[in-house]
Amino acid sequence: MKESMTQQDLSQQDLSIPVMRERIEFKPKFVERYTQLTDFESFKTASLAYIRKCIRVNTLKSSVPEIKKRLNKDWDLKPVPWCKEGLWIEYKHPDSSGRKRRDIGNLLEHALGYFYVQEAASMIPPVVLQPKKDSTVLDLCAAPGSKTTQIASMMGNTGLIVANDLDMNRLASLGLNIQRCGLTNTVVTKMYGQQFKRCNLQFDFILADVVCSGTGTIRKSLQVLEQWSPGLVQRMVKEQKSLARTAFEKLAPRGTMVYSTCTMEPEENEGVVQFLLDTFDNLKLEKITLPLKRSPTIDSFEGATYSSEIKKCLRIWPQDNDTEGFFVAKIKKVK
Repeated sequence: MKESMTQQDLSQQDLSIPVMRERIEFKPKFVERYTQLTDFESFKTASLAYIRKCIRVNTLKSSVPEIKKRLNKDWDLKPVPWCKEGLWIEYKHPDSSGRKRRDIGNLLEHALGYFYVQEAASMIPPVVLQPKKDSTVLDLCAAPGSKTTQIASMMGNTGLIVANDLDMNRLASLGLNIQRCGLTNTVVTKMYGQQFKRCNLQFDFILADVVCSGTGTIRKSLQVLEQWSPGLVQRMVKEQKSLARTAFEKLAPRGTMVYSTCTMEPEENEGVVQFLLDTFDNLKLEKITLPLKRSPTIDSFEGATYSSEIKKCLRIWPQDNDTEGFFVAKIKKVK
């Protein structure tokens, strides 16, 4: 029998849990796998909860104090501990049924590019990357631009960012967000990420926030549950290894690379980092230390064993910090 939560079950939960369909199902194989990886009931509860709205102040156009001043009348703003520009945002004036306004993207300040609507865990990869001003950065899978615009803000619009993606619809969103946020140090490319191996340019910093099975984002899109399968995971792994390898090859000596996903699958996370460790002898993992609750990385899963070095990576489940699930690895090229 499939694990599920009925509409009646949901009605007895907190109002923050949306009823997206009459019956929400978890495939038996999914339940089997994730029961081995975490406390499945906690994961299920968090994955079905409405995700907290969050914004990141665009310091190219505004500041945290200014945004607080502009929004404080109608919105409660709470800081995101791991990103000083991040703010959880909640409407102060619920209607008679207790529901609160959530259309943050309709605010004038959003249209003007003063802030970007961005999930709190999504802010972690650029924070870990820590790009320097006047450096060269490759955002390998950039669209729709949350992390590209965050990186540009951190760099103060200096240096060069190459923001790449393949999907034309997503590239349109990327272009609009680049313009809205006032980026002037960014060029957009449309190609398979692997094609960068033909490019002579090396980059000081590379973000490889790669396409994945997305099981850390169920609370944002229940379609993840419908689309998930072991076969999908294996197809993702093949693409991820190829992209990660290309990214590291294009990293300049002593450069920094971040590999990240929003999936909880070990093969797509620890497995890909293990592949990089096995492939390159000039690769070093650096420990990620941030003010948040983290879960242990996976030591072994379904016959695969991973290096103890991978414990330096960051794995957070949706239930850890009431966010999306994320995996982040910080990688240095030592020579």
